[in-house]
Amino acid sequence: MKIMMPGFCNAALLGAALILPLAMMPTAMRAQDRETTTTTVRTYHDERHNDDHEWNSREDQAYRAYNTEHHRKTVEFSRLKPRDQQAYWGWRHEHSDSVLKIEIN
Repeated sequence: MKIMMPGFCNAALLGAALILPLAMMPTAMRAQDRETTTTTVRTYHDERHNDDHEWNSREDQAYRAYNTEHHRKTVEFSRLKPRDQQAYWGWRHEHSDSVLKIEIN
């Protein structure tokens, strides 16, 4: 029994170390996919402003404008660090589609 206990403890600690970062990920940065009849729509919850943002072509245009304005290389939004995603949503709340001259189809 004494021989098996250290192995069990090591396995439990390793499992907790692998699961803990996912469990502690802020809900603001968790994307949700919602399927419609023709496409999958990704939405992001902005915890600071307590609203949801649907990622679509307008959001993609705004994100490209954000990167241009901030002299940043465009990286897929879902790959950004949570801090950088939150910075974008803060900027986006100050820059509506009309300010950015994005056409609404």
